Amino acid sequence: MTTLKEKLYEKIEAHRPRIKRLLEEHGDKVISEVSVQQVIGGMRGIKSLITDISYLDPYEGIRYRGYTLPEVFEKLPKPEGSEMPYVEGLFYLLLTGDIPTESQVSDVIYDSINRRMLPKYVYEVIDSFPNNSHPMVILSAAVMSMQRESLFNVKYQRGIHKLDYWDPTYEDAINLISKLPIISAYIYNKLYQSNIKCYQDPTLDFGANFAHMIQKDTPYDDVARMYFIIHADHESGNVSAHAGHLVASSLSDVYYATSGMINGLAGPLHGLANQEVLRWIQDLRGKMGKKVPGEEEMKKFVWETLNSGQVIPGFGHAVLRKTDPRYTIQREFCLKHIPEDELFEYVNILYKVVPPILKEQGKAKNPWPNVDAQSGVVQWHYGVTEYDFYTVLFAIGRSFGVLSNIIWDRALGYALERPKSITTEMLENMVGLNKRSEERRVGDEWGGGGGGGG
Repeated sequence: MTTLKEKLYEKIEAHRPRIKRLLEEHGDKVISEVSVQQVIGGMRGIKSLITDISYLDPYEGIRYRGYTLPEVFEKLPKPEGSEMPYVEGLFYLLLTGDIPTESQVSDVIYDSINRRMLPKYVYEVIDSFPNNSHPMVILSAAVMSMQRESLFNVKYQRGIHKLDYWDPTYEDAINLISKLPIISAYIYNKLYQSNIKCYQDPTLDFGANFAHMIQKDTPYDDVARMYFIIHADHESGNVSAHAGHLVASSLSDVYYATSGMINGLAGPLHGLANQEVLRWIQDLRGKMGKKVPGEEEMKKFVWETLNSGQVIPGFGHAVLRKTDPRYTIQREFCLKHIPEDELFEYVNILYKVVPPILKEQGKAKNPWPNVDAQSGVVQWHYGVTEYDFYTVLFAIGRSFGVLSNIIWDRALGYALERPKSITTEMLENMVGLNKRSEERRVGDEWGGGGGGGG
């Protein structure tokens, strides 16, 4: 058993009594109320999920195991000469809640490298797709095809105690995580680099190996590490995380669940947002005559955009009420490494002028930029210029949080997810609409509602 797995087992054994006590002593306590707006509006804000992996604070942004993103980037071990931490160290943190030592990270890297080899049939699945296919479709299919590799499925069919479900789930999860960069790089090379074959380097960590496989030079290894870490998790309620959690709650293995996560992430209201922001910035650059505008010129454009009923993409967030720290981390990287990049100069000016304008307009609850306002620009600068692939990068990062949650869901025996639905008529009855409608109807029948005849 690896160091990470041993530590995880200790944490699971310590955590199980907490869940048991909550159910036995406080199971009937009400912790949330539900409004009609929440029922119709996508269950937003309803407290009905539990995760210890991450928490989205409106003012501090995402916390991983209680650590803010700046703390995560400061405390996690880094490769020698690199600015960004090992992604493997993040996985250790998400699973255990502990900041790993250099030795513990090395143990995870070694274990992961030994699991990178892809079965031949996965390459064949990828190769079978036309070259005009969307990379997320290919990624989802490639992950799903590996379901036959699931150790959990084998163990479950043979009979395994439910308290041990987490063990083969852990093995499946780390197997899949180790292979995702290999799958994704192969898809990238197939679609965008004329089927160039570039094999993985077993001497490199997660981020550096991915950069190597898509043939991007330093510092893209740090860009990859940064990107995967900031996208790793965002609570359990967002579409991709919730899709993975929901599928896994039926005891489907992680291949089914991760494919579901990928499919949810592919929607334009979720994972595709970063490429839409980049496209908008490039269109803006064209309107400005391919020159960087001054602040006054940009202010005029922003007001014209808002007054025409359009929005400024990349600004605002459903939960956050300050600048997204995922944006800030990328911004600081750009200020250091690519301050004169023309697209970044556009992002920089928008950062200065948009929030005050949105405050003055008074419609936005959060006028500050989110992660999508920056991430596409970074990828573009370092040569990943294919919009459709950005969501694949997102999926690689998000898999760390989703799979960590699934392992813990199995360890703590969380139930099949099954919320209750109601009809529109039931909802109308609950708020008294049907009663009033009935009264109006009866009144009309008796001459305009002037009083009941008896």
